[in-house]
Amino acid sequence: MKTFLPFLIIAVAILGSGCKKSFLQDKPIGEELQSNYYTTPSEVYSGLVAVYHDLSIETASNGDGSYSNKLGPLNSAGDECYAGGGSSTDMNPWQAWNTNTMTAAVDPGWDFWDIDYQGIYRANLLLQTLNGKNTITGLTTALQSRYIAECQFLRAYYYFELVRLFKNIPLILQPLDPSNMYSQVQVADTAVYAQIEKDLNAAIPALPPVVVQAELGRVTQGAAEALLGKVILYENNNSRMQEAAGWFEKVNSSGLYSLMPNYADLFSPANKFNSESIWEIEHTSTQNAGYGNWGNNQGNVYVAMTGPRSYNGPTYWGQGWSFNPIIPAFVNFIKTDPRYAATVANIDSIVAASGGTVSYTAGYANTGFFIQKYAPLNAWVNNTGGDPHLNFPNDYIEIRLADTYLMEAEALVRSGGDQATAQSYLDKVRARVGLASIPATLDNIYNERRLELATEGHRWYDLIRTGQAATVLAFKGFKSGVNDKLPIPLAELNNTKLVQNPGY
Repeated sequence: MKTFLPFLIIAVAILGSGCKKSFLQDKPIGEELQSNYYTTPSEVYSGLVAVYHDLSIETASNGDGSYSNKLGPLNSAGDECYAGGGSSTDMNPWQAWNTNTMTAAVDPGWDFWDIDYQGIYRANLLLQTLNGKNTITGLTTALQSRYIAECQFLRAYYYFELVRLFKNIPLILQPLDPSNMYSQVQVADTAVYAQIEKDLNAAIPALPPVVVQAELGRVTQGAAEALLGKVILYENNNSRMQEAAGWFEKVNSSGLYSLMPNYADLFSPANKFNSESIWEIEHTSTQNAGYGNWGNNQGNVYVAMTGPRSYNGPTYWGQGWSFNPIIPAFVNFIKTDPRYAATVANIDSIVAASGGTVSYTAGYANTGFFIQKYAPLNAWVNNTGGDPHLNFPNDYIEIRLADTYLMEAEALVRSGGDQATAQSYLDKVRARVGLASIPATLDNIYNERRLELATEGHRWYDLIRTGQAATVLAFKGFKSGVNDKLPIPLAELNNTKLVQNPGY
């Protein structure tokens, strides 16, 4: 399948890994890129690809070569998984979030901060260029408007991730000159949310409802509408819940999306950009990346992270790293649900039933239960070149229809809106897996989200925004008023005007 990603790999090789450093380095290089580079349609398109690149990057650009991924730390933070790995210090920032012992120096948020602000910088740079030029020879007005809208969407997304994780962040809407980099200050989270909404509202009219096959992975109007509804939902103002529901309804009733008949099929690389996918972050196995590509590899390394160590048996690849083992209490919660087998890989039961022919090495905090949705299956191992750990093709569906169904149901219940519609959307999610209708109460909707979206990186956010975290995560040492946000990374505090979050 030809998609946006092959060009992304090429463009990142040109712009990607050195992009941030080049733009902010000495005057001659920076000036040449800003004033002379974005002058042709192909150069502008390369700049746009660089903005997208930060969605799928799995290496922080801070120079330490660390592995970065959103699912690993987010799953470690919630009540579905432990951090796991090889020891209590393996991926130490994940371990710290797992036990809520984060500090400014041991902080899972650094990679989010670094990657998201890099994406924001790239978006700001391209927006400055496109908004400052009436014409770029060969670039149509319609295409220029679309590029602007894509940058606005991506900037909104990066800021949405940052404000949810840190709350108190700088709001930067222009490329920074080195002379004022260290003078940035934090703003109220309300100001960040207002800018996110402004960007999304501006982007929606210029985005296409659908994209052609060669552009799969690029933002659509439905993705922006869904994200705007989600942003308003997360602002937690009940007086605006009907507004949030309205944005979700545009997506849910558009006729452009439908639930996949088989829940498990959602997560197979054979079904990329399926009917349920509203916005999807793509990965590929065709790059044949090795560790010499580290930083620009476009495979999904998290898949290798979640597999059992030294596994010898059928179905699963044998070189996993045992991160994010599933907590037994969550297994007990989901085990009678039809989505259990697509969510949980019970490796211990496979070993027990094998009569000694199947084995694996227990990692740190092993429970015997592993993530199935992103499991490293033999069927998707790339042995044709590079390192298989770096080349799994599993995509991450950032927003999907079952999620927007449940978010609309929640918004309608919270607003006192159309309860029949709320009930119908909850019923659709349950009916897809053969479950009967239950009343559309908030508790039932939240439980359904826990079952439907398990291990997909939503749970910690849901616990924080619904006020459940202090109770649910008490067994992980969660401290109310402190651990509802991450510490500002130490490197960002040194010689700047940034202030550390309370409690850190």
